[in-house]
Amino acid sequence: MAENRQRHGGPGRGGPGARGGYQKPKNAGRTMLRLLGYISGKKWLLVIVFLCVAASAGASLAGTYLIKPVLNDLVGDGTLSEKLLYLGKMLALMAAVFLVGAACTYAQSAIMAQLAHRGTNRLRGELFDKLQELPLSFFDRNPHGELMSRFSNDADYVQQMLEQSIVSIFSSSLMFVGIVAILIVTCPPLFLITLLVLGGSFLAIRTIGGRSRRLYQEQQRALGEMNGNIQEMIEGLRVVKAFTHEDAARTQFGKLNDAYFGVAKDANFYATAMMPIVGNVMNIGYALTAIVGGLFAFGGMLDLGGLAIYLQFGRQISQPMSQVSQQMTALLSALAGAERIFEIIDTPPETDEGKVTLVRAQKDENGAISENKGAERYHTWAWKVPRSSRLVLVPVMVEPDGTPVELGQAVHEDGRLKMLPPNVDSPEGIWARAEKDGSVTEVTDMAALAAHGWAWKYPDRDGSSTLHIIRGSVRNVPGEDYCLTELKGAVRLNDVCFSYVPEKPILKHVSVYANPGQKIAFVGSTGAGKTTITNLINRFYEIDSGMITYDGIDVCDIRKDDLRRSLGSVLQDTHLFTGTVMENIRYGRLDATDEECIAAAKSANAHSFIRRLPDGYDTMVTGDGANLSQGQRQLLAIARAAVADPPVMVLDEATSSIDTRTERHIERGMDALMEGRTVFVIAHRLSTVRNSNCIVVIEHGEIQEKGDHEALLAEKGRYYMLYTGQHILD
Repeated sequence: MAENRQRHGGPGRGGPGARGGYQKPKNAGRTMLRLLGYISGKKWLLVIVFLCVAASAGASLAGTYLIKPVLNDLVGDGTLSEKLLYLGKMLALMAAVFLVGAACTYAQSAIMAQLAHRGTNRLRGELFDKLQELPLSFFDRNPHGELMSRFSNDADYVQQMLEQSIVSIFSSSLMFVGIVAILIVTCPPLFLITLLVLGGSFLAIRTIGGRSRRLYQEQQRALGEMNGNIQEMIEGLRVVKAFTHEDAARTQFGKLNDAYFGVAKDANFYATAMMPIVGNVMNIGYALTAIVGGLFAFGGMLDLGGLAIYLQFGRQISQPMSQVSQQMTALLSALAGAERIFEIIDTPPETDEGKVTLVRAQKDENGAISENKGAERYHTWAWKVPRSSRLVLVPVMVEPDGTPVELGQAVHEDGRLKMLPPNVDSPEGIWARAEKDGSVTEVTDMAALAAHGWAWKYPDRDGSSTLHIIRGSVRNVPGEDYCLTELKGAVRLNDVCFSYVPEKPILKHVSVYANPGQKIAFVGSTGAGKTTITNLINRFYEIDSGMITYDGIDVCDIRKDDLRRSLGSVLQDTHLFTGTVMENIRYGRLDATDEECIAAAKSANAHSFIRRLPDGYDTMVTGDGANLSQGQRQLLAIARAAVADPPVMVLDEATSSIDTRTERHIERGMDALMEGRTVFVIAHRLSTVRNSNCIVVIEHGEIQEKGDHEALLAEKGRYYMLYTGQHILD
């Protein structure tokens, strides 16, 4: 969109898109329950996972606890052979317990990985599907890099959380509770020392960890700015060299690099310092516990096996705490990312209340139109209007000044048309029509009556019913729940006002009429509102006031997909997809054959350069067509529009990137493409619009002049100034 688009900064400018570090979700509980719904399709698998986690934690505790009876029994009475036999049995039991724990750990990891990947895959699918449903205004408000981070960073965080963090927190919590319970049962007085050590460790983790998380946030912001600068420099390296700004680029990058180094150094210092500090606190606690526990053992308050397992579990108790602390950071960051994903998923989709659809049609030898449901393709299209819609098909007669006058409701009796004017009883056998004042006028001109036309009658935005003439063939068969009207391409903008931002109007009371087969050109300064008009015809945006009709039908009554399917577009900013040249042309109509794609390329004069490519039509296009010239990309876009075979064409600077010589070569192909179609052209080269039926000069959102080339030159107004200036430049 060329006019009044709001900018949101370049890539890597920090802000919402910068990721990493500790990020707190707004509603962690609700988000967690919603995320669990993505992996709870098979709840019995989740039950197995948590049973395996509990079994794994229990096996780890039980295996270590078996040290107590082994030591106590080995120091007791008995022969050496008896003790060795007992030791062998206990070692075998310990091995069996640890093997069970390992098997449970493997089982829960494998199942959870499968559930996490499946859930994240479903989440990404829903996010992508929602993006297809959102209006263009949503993408205008949200930077593309920020949206991409939902699929990459945020979704990856969610997957890691589902796969590891939830299970790890649950397992570590069970281990911590189990260890505390064993320590208390083994020696309650000794647990007081352990409790004091735990308090010191928790204080160190909270103090140092909080500082580390804040610094990691600053590190990620600095990294985002540095990466954004690198990306901009690589993409704009040609401009940098053209203006010899290499030194300025080095200076700017040096500042960003130094800023990142400074904050990364501090962040990593605190991160690496936390574990040694906590470890030393636990070592001091272990030494105190060993001394006091030894005294208890000598005093008979604690046996040797109890002292051994207490010291063992005393060293392990800090590990669950550290794991929970680390995983909580990852968990909360993932939940914050999930909230950002759900924010998009919960965004209201683009509203579409249209009921009118576009169908392929065919005509018989008498000109009667019907829907084509066969495999053969015809170049006839029709609007299929359900009788349940607000549009009412009425017969009309057109006055000499072009005003349609409703005849009344038509009924067929024995092949004759009998008029029944509203609110007035027509005498039997007399043809009549209702006048605007409610009176009845007898119709004596049978030829004029037989040549009556049809119109759509429905309320406009003010609520008053209006008539809109239908120019093509009509199928109105009693008993059918729909009507068919031929698509002719009559597009009308009636007193249209529009603004992207409230109170900043872009279009002001614009009225443009395009009759079937006409070529309408829009010219004017950049930002005048030309491209906006074509965006409104596509219903990419909704107008503030006025009405846009398509073959007499308010575009709001046409289903958006069908409306856009009837419009072919060649935009100034050509976008090509990764794939072959043939696939990019076929994107205009996915069921097109190779022969149809080649014919479309020939009509756009793209066939000659395609044949010279290394692999012809099988040449791969990558990087948005980086291996093609701008003119070649534009020719492929024209061929893509040609193969779509649309009834109406929108050409937005379609030849802006093609040199004058190539432009002359494709004019014949463009004429063939536009033949029989209604065409809207936006052009800066005024030489390309001279043969238009109507040229609309628009400035500051208002129509200044309107007419054909000769008439506008004769007026010597704005168009005359633009056109003569063009020739001077040439």
